[in-house]
Amino acid sequence: MPDELIQKHPISFGPFRLFPEARLLEKDGAPLHVGGRALDILVYLAQRPGEVVDKRELIKQVWADVNVDEGSLRFHVTALRKVLGGTAEGARYVVNVPGRGYCFTASLARTEPSRAPSVGNVSPNHSLPAPLAKMIGRTEAIEKISAELSLHRFVSIVGSGGIGKTSVAVAVGHCQLEAFGGQVFFVDFGALGDAKLVPHTIASVLGLKVLSEDPLSGLLTFLRGRRILLIFDSCEHIVDTLTPLVERIVGELPDIHVLSTSRESFRAESERVFRLFPLDYPPQCDGLSIADILTYPAAQLFVERVTANLGEFQLGEEEAPLVAEICQRLDGIALAIELAAGRVHAYGIAGTASLLNSRFSLLWRGRRTAIPRHQTLSAALGWSYDLLPPVESTTLRRLSVFVGPFTLEAALRVASYQGVSEPEAAEAIANLLSKSLIATPSERPLRYRLLDTTRTFLGEKLAESGETDRAARAHAEYFRDFLKEISVKFTGLQSDSGFLPYVDHLPNVRAALEWSFSNHGDQTIGVDLAASAAPFFLELSLLTECHHWTQRAITSLDATSIGGRLEMELQAALGVSVMFAQGNVEAVRSTFARSLLLAEQLNDLHWQFWLLRAFYIYDIRIADFKGALRTAERGEIVAKALADPASRLYAEWMLGGVHHLIGNQGKSVHLCESAMVQNPGSELPSILHLGFDDRLLGIIGFSRALWLTGRPDCAVDAARYTISEAERLRTPLSLSLAMLWTIPVFLWIGDWVDAENMIERFIDHTARHFLRPHHAVGVGLKGVLLMSRGDLAGGMDHLDRCQATLSATRYRPMMTVFATAQAEARAQLMQLDEALRLIDEAIAQIDESFDMPEMLRIKGHILASSGRAAEAEICLQQSLDLSRKQCALGWELRAAITLGRLWQEAGLREDARALIEPLYGRYEEGLDSIDLVAARCLLNALN
Repeated sequence: MPDELIQKHPISFGPFRLFPEARLLEKDGAPLHVGGRALDILVYLAQRPGEVVDKRELIKQVWADVNVDEGSLRFHVTALRKVLGGTAEGARYVVNVPGRGYCFTASLARTEPSRAPSVGNVSPNHSLPAPLAKMIGRTEAIEKISAELSLHRFVSIVGSGGIGKTSVAVAVGHCQLEAFGGQVFFVDFGALGDAKLVPHTIASVLGLKVLSEDPLSGLLTFLRGRRILLIFDSCEHIVDTLTPLVERIVGELPDIHVLSTSRESFRAESERVFRLFPLDYPPQCDGLSIADILTYPAAQLFVERVTANLGEFQLGEEEAPLVAEICQRLDGIALAIELAAGRVHAYGIAGTASLLNSRFSLLWRGRRTAIPRHQTLSAALGWSYDLLPPVESTTLRRLSVFVGPFTLEAALRVASYQGVSEPEAAEAIANLLSKSLIATPSERPLRYRLLDTTRTFLGEKLAESGETDRAARAHAEYFRDFLKEISVKFTGLQSDSGFLPYVDHLPNVRAALEWSFSNHGDQTIGVDLAASAAPFFLELSLLTECHHWTQRAITSLDATSIGGRLEMELQAALGVSVMFAQGNVEAVRSTFARSLLLAEQLNDLHWQFWLLRAFYIYDIRIADFKGALRTAERGEIVAKALADPASRLYAEWMLGGVHHLIGNQGKSVHLCESAMVQNPGSELPSILHLGFDDRLLGIIGFSRALWLTGRPDCAVDAARYTISEAERLRTPLSLSLAMLWTIPVFLWIGDWVDAENMIERFIDHTARHFLRPHHAVGVGLKGVLLMSRGDLAGGMDHLDRCQATLSATRYRPMMTVFATAQAEARAQLMQLDEALRLIDEAIAQIDESFDMPEMLRIKGHILASSGRAAEAEICLQQSLDLSRKQCALGWELRAAITLGRLWQEAGLREDARALIEPLYGRYEEGLDSIDLVAARCLLNALN
């Protein structure tokens, strides 16, 4: 039988009857609830009895424009089998053919159309509007609401304006036509201005003639004994009047069901609330493909509406992120997405995205057939706003100064002034939440939020009221005080105990600073706020922002603040932000020196210790290791004066880190070992975070010193622990520092795979967080890796680019390391004169350094390659002597291998064995690392 005839005829199998056109499945005459996707699968398979339908074909038919995997198909087939009598029983009707697809195997009998409860037999007296041609992203909601109506007789669809409540209610109504024998009546209260006319409006839709002023009794009499679904749409403005009427209908008439739509619930007896949320939209993340973006209903709706308007549309790779951005900024609100899609023909996708924050987007018009309040965003939002009592409308428009999420405490501070008390504001916020005008994006901790479209609309209302600056002032004052309170509340120096739990306040802090330093703001508030916000920005590694606002605040200081605590805090934050974001320019030293001078004048030991920590980092970054040692020793004195155990530990780790860099590896291990097991609190106020945990300095120094002192496996374990601790801290600068200093450990042992993975991650991480000098180090480390794998040209290119940036930013601790690698590569290319020049320049740059033995070894290797064996031997002996002095067994073994090969060529095989064998024997671990393998191979060759 042709498909078009099958569509019109019921299909019988076993105890079941399937009505494809009516989308109904019966068992023994009783309707069954089947999910929409599962029913689509059954209809399609039943139209092809005995035919094996390919899985891909079935997915294409059932999911149309949505990309899903076979897991979704299996899930819905399992659900279908359960409906057909349990999974095993259902498998008799829908059979899986492995490797091919699914087959409907039941014996069929077709029924004449007159016996089927098809749509054509339904009473045409229903008042439902036509459904949307295509509903996107609401299938599950429609199914759940339909299921709720079968169990409960009063269901309310609640959600914000423009979210799609009416469309969903109409779709549910059409799905329920069969169940109610066509008796589904849609009552639109949107245009009703007089609540007294509610009964008259219902009666009119039902076709009743109203012969009295009070039609309620006649209405109830008419409804009694009838099975009817009443859909009450747009009830928010008459909910007080409608609630007692619905309670009577549901309470007295057992066959009447009510489905309502409103921006707030009725709070009525027996009411079941279904809260309709926005359509899911793509998250804010990089790398989403077109296919990824189009898995989200909001993006599907946007593209579908654009296609409908333009007739033909193909989403391109460049436009896909803009579509994701549009859906994000419109918060998945269906009406807003439709209106924006309607502008693409005029402005293009990029132009539409750029106009979203303007007032013009509120005036974009939608479908001509839409009800007036849904034809523009302004009309939709104005409808809700105009219904509010004065206290609620005043509170709501004042909340428009918030950007992103905000707390109840913040809302009360901003809304409670000039005619609105704090208790009134609190009650208003509760009511606005119930009316879906305020959203709650998270529950723990509780935050509130205005949807972006709502906020734009309310911003205009706030400006019309003349309250914009007053509300913005309250907003800025709140966040100034809030950030100060956090600084006092959290007393630990660890980065994970300060501002991170409050990262969702960042958009509001930015907005408050923008207003404070604007022409109509208050710079006094701005200066205080910038000082309070500085540690917040630093802990989040927002270095560019920290630099911008602290510099702006310093230039705005008045005479009474210059030379005081406020300037001290701002100068310190400015120095840190410049150091990490721009490089080690002289301005860093001058700002730190100014801040330290003020701390000494104020006799503030806490700030002195913090600034000495900052100076210590600066000294290391410019490779002034002796200066860093003096700073660390000075910090140790201040820490003792503070009588704070945690401060003493931090001072100890500073000393341990710099002893590693100078070349005292045994002392470094001794001083840094405690960092592996201790993570102390501190009595010091969290004056200003450096953006990383000082404990990392100790763990980093410990891991590197372990390799140098001959414990490769322990070094790798400590390096991995360093990175995991940095990840736990969740601060970008912590992770950057951890990877920068520990990746060399993996290069030293010859673990190219792990080194490559971490280097690529490091490069990406530092680029995303604008850590320019660190990013250059990542490029240099990749160059070293490439050369280790034999790609000398690629490695040299990376190192050249790295060294140029490091020189420009004065980031010097790794410059000699990379210069040494460049010299070694030149030697392999037999460019010996250039190699010797590079290594001599590197040696001349620094006096005492952890890598001096390695530089001397490379120079010895270059001299040997140049035929200058005697000079090479002298240089290699110097490397061995310095390695022993530094307790650097790792460098000593490398130098011995290089010298041993030189002696092997000279016939001094026994001398070579006598040099290398004792060193190799001192190792109890790491025997598979690259140097130990090389030593073992050479010893075997010397036998």
